[in-house]
This record gives sequence, structure tokens and C-alpha cells, in this order.
Amino acid sequence: MTNTTDALFDWSPEAVVFDCDGTLMDTERHWQDARNQVFRGFGITPAPGFAERAKGVHYTDCGRLMAEESDKPHLVAEMTDSLLHHFMLRVADDPVTMPGAVEFVRRLSGRLPLAVASNCPLKVVEASLDRAGLLAHFGHIVVPTEEEDDTHAVRGEPVRPKPWPDVYATAARLCGAAPERALAVEDSMTGIESARRAGLRVLGVGPHPGQEDAAQADLWVTTLHASDLTSWVESWPPHRPASQ
Repeated sequence: MTNTTDALFDWSPEAVVFDCDGTLMDTERHWQDARNQVFRGFGITPAPGFAERAKGVHYTDCGRLMAEESDKPHLVAEMTDSLLHHFMLRVADDPVTMPGAVEFVRRLSGRLPLAVASNCPLKVVEASLDRAGLLAHFGHIVVPTEEEDDTHAVRGEPVRPKPWPDVYATAARLCGAAPERALAVEDSMTGIESARRAGLRVLGVGPHPGQEDAAQADLWVTTLHASDLTSWVESWPPHRPASQ
């Protein structure tokens, strides 16, 4: 484990909010495959570094980015629709969890409120988590307003996609925790920025992104299997609602 402090080890959250793509579900490769398929379909070669710029970005913003960087702004709608279509086909064929994700969620389930804050369409998040046997562990799933079509999502107010803070701020509130008492679990810099702006502490997970980027998280682990992470989690006292 890297980039941690004694203060964080002495701290325990009152809620945990997970990203989905690349954190719980191994879907980033599906997004990459889908982006490549769209580029091929339109006869376009992506600019160097596009995959990293697109990581964690809401698919509508990604579609716009693809069109703008290809100097074809008139294709935004077509490229966005094609991107989501190809992604959903791949997710349906191959839903795979990230290393340690299932065990980590099960370890926390019942101890304190859990939620998901994702830029992905709600139906994709729910279907992926359901097939992985994880959906029942989460009390709330928050996605940007334009994808909101289920009681898991928040109604009556706009919820903007990451890197805006809305999905994390809303998820913490639904869990009954002040943002500063909630922990976000994220793999992308876009998501980390969102959680930070909402006021949550952040556990970064995945290949180490380099010291400067890793420093944006309170703590960074390569997988949720990390032994010192497990020890820290097991030291958390069981959460009890304030009404008890």
C-alpha cells in the first residue's frame, strides 16, 4: 500500500461509495474495445493518449470527445449511440469483477451503508452487479440524471456526471453520512476528482498511476486484495445509525 497516513489508519468511514467501471467490474477494457470499434466503424484513427483521456469519462462526454478530436463534431450523436451499443454488447457477453472486489464488498456488507456512484448507464450498472452477485449489497446506486430511470437513482434534482461532485455527494447523503465521513473507492483520476470535490476521502485502486496522480487519493492499493487494506477495514467498528 502506498500514499497513506497515520491519520487515515486511525479513521473509519460511516459509509463506503464505490465506482463501478474498473473498480468493481472489469469493464474498462469493454469501453476501450467499444471505442476502438466506433473509431474503426467511422474510419478514424484515435489520437495518441486518447484511451487515458477517456478513462472514467461519462459516455456522452466520451462520444463528444471522440467526435471533436477526430474533427468531426457533426458525428457526436452517432458516435455516442454507437459507443453505448458496442459497450453493452460486450458487458452482456463478459461480466467480470475486478480482483478482490467481491470479497471486499462482502466483508463490508452489513457493517455500514454501501452505495455505487457511476458514470455508466443505470441499467448497465445494475445488470453487471446483479450478474456478479453484488447488487443486493448496495443500498443505493447513483448515476447522472439523464440516465435516471429507476428508484435507485435520485429524483427531483440534477445529478451531473464525474468529474462533477454530484454522484458522490448524493450517494453519501443517501447513505446518511456527511461527505467527510464517507470513503470513495475509485480507479480513475476523473472519479477521484469527483469524490474529492464532494468532500469524501478516497481509496485509489489499480495499477499505480505515478506519484503525482496517486497523491490525489488518501491511499492507493493495486487491488482490493491488499493485506494491509484488509487489516484496516477489519479494525472499523460496526456502523450504527444515529437513531439507535
